[in-house]
Amino acid sequence: MAEPSGQRGGLMAAEVAAQPEVLARVLADGLAEVRAVADELRRRAPRFVLLAARGTSDHAALYGKYLLEVELGLPCGLASPSTYTAYGARPDLRDVLVVAVSQSGGSPDLLGTVEVAAACGATTLAVTNAPDSELARAAGLHLDVRAGTELSVAATKSYTAELLTLLLLVDAWAGGDAADARVLPDAVHELVVRRAEMAALAHRYERATRLVTTGRGFAYPTAREAALKVMETSYLGAHAFSGADLLHGPLAMLDRGDPVVAVVPPGVGATAMAPVLDRVVERGADLVVLGDAAPPDVTTFALPAGVSERAHPVVDIVALQWLALELALARGLDPDRPRGLAKLTQTW
Repeated sequence: MAEPSGQRGGLMAAEVAAQPEVLARVLADGLAEVRAVADELRRRAPRFVLLAARGTSDHAALYGKYLLEVELGLPCGLASPSTYTAYGARPDLRDVLVVAVSQSGGSPDLLGTVEVAAACGATTLAVTNAPDSELARAAGLHLDVRAGTELSVAATKSYTAELLTLLLLVDAWAGGDAADARVLPDAVHELVVRRAEMAALAHRYERATRLVTTGRGFAYPTAREAALKVMETSYLGAHAFSGADLLHGPLAMLDRGDPVVAVVPPGVGATAMAPVLDRVVERGADLVVLGDAAPPDVTTFALPAGVSERAHPVVDIVALQWLALELALARGLDPDRPRGLAKLTQTW
């Protein structure tokens, strides 16, 4: 149950708990709009996709990159907005789709990217929680993620709404029927009511000086978003690595007892993570696995069953949102008021 909004962390808790309702609304009210945009994109047939975002939305964009590459076979890249807005680059973007993902729609950096991309011949799409924003108006196409007003500085419900909207878009573009998305509100509810389990884990990490998160494939954006949430709410140095990158050097920094959280839902990514988990155990790290594909004697956190690998990121991050919130509270901090941060960050 969420805390009253007058208590520390109450805003963030209420918005974490609201996510089943938000996702149900996206499915009920947003699907027709998503399918119309998918039809238009299928008609335009872009040959390449660039995704632009900042902060939490950057991890949603990374998830979109995996979806587009795996499900549609489209080559994708993450745009560098400063090349357009600061350095004045004007690339040939004919036959390119540029997707800007932004909770607020208020970043001048992303607005400038969309405006330059359109002038350079791209099809532009904005995915926002602000249909009246400048970014939404500037893009040729727009999708509203329908998360409702988000008051907590740490984005939660807008992030999962972005993920679901991107999943529905790619599914519709590929001619799907959104079947694996329909289970998500109930699956997320399963994690919303398990806050106490993450509170126990937070107390285990209460005196940690650093934290590593890791995952592969569709789970990698979740690992990155989890690290960001921990950093912005608990001021704890958190480092996110793909499992492959972790083995290419950063593994050496792990000492005995260092906390490592691995996101390992069932699927191809779990198979790829098996040797990574074994090496982390060899280092003596304090490993916790979200999923059931863990080495012996490793703490696991069971994930809801019946969710496809590509849809799991919409679900799994909820457990880690609770972890970030509870870790902040355990360290005597208020995740609703992270120092030096505001809801909208202006970047150019």
